[in-house]
Parts: sequence; structure tokens; C-alpha cells
Amino acid sequence: MVSLRPATAADAAVIRSLVYAARINPTGLEWPRFIVAVSPAGEVIGCGQVKPHRDGSRELASIVVAPEWRGNGTASAIIEHLIESTPGPLYLTCRAVLGPFYERFGFRTVGEAEMAPYFRKLSRLARLIGFLGKESGRMLVMFHPG
Repeated sequence: MVSLRPATAADAAVIRSLVYAARINPTGLEWPRFIVAVSPAGEVIGCGQVKPHRDGSRELASIVVAPEWRGNGTASAIIEHLIESTPGPLYLTCRAVLGPFYERFGFRTVGEAEMAPYFRKLSRLARLIGFLGKESGRMLVMFHPG
């Protein structure tokens, strides 16, 4: 059985390793914001955080589970824990193919008019990169009312 706990300074390197291996946004990996999923043997096998932005918005981010531990509900447990422990609205960004997964937790896709300034800017940048042919999948910005 996988358990969740707040990250410690000793988890920082594993968090970075998981995020880099998943090839997701590696910025803002400050370990005090993370929770980690731990295997029965005590190995950190997943992580996630709520990342604050300068415009006051907060982002469900860095959700990663080690490949050999995927498919057993670990990511769902991380997401549910972060939503429950973070009152108020949350945003997230993801590849469009993952939209239905996040909808199960109450997130919905939002258009630019509904986005906080940070996400509006990010969305425009993602469209530009996609237009230039550098991005293989469309990015969604999703919102959870909290």
C-alpha cells in the first residue's frame, strides 16, 4: 500500500529526478510545497505540489508517479490529497489528451477570458510554440473552483 506524506529536504533530489524523467515543467521544484507517495519499502515513487504564482493563482503541478508504480491509483491519491488540503481555486496545465483524467477530479477546461494572468500568458506562449511546430500536443488550462 502506497502512503502519502509531506516532502522533506531529503526528498528534493528524488522529486527533481521524477520530474525531469517525466519531461514536465522543471521550474519551481521547492520541496516544502510537495507531498510524496512512498512505497511499502519506504521508496519515494511519486510526488505533486501546489505552486503559487505572482498573480495570486495557484497551480496543481508536478504530478508524477514512477513508471513501475503507475496504474494503481497513486496519482489520483496525490491529486485528491492536494485538492482537499488546498482550499480555494486551483489551475493546472496538461496535454489535451489528459483532460478527461483531470475532469474526474472536478477540473474543467477554461478559455483565455477565464484564466488568471499567469495562465493566459502561458497559453499564448504554448500556442505560439505549437504554431512554430515545436509542440506535438495541444496544451489545456484547467480550473477547479476549490
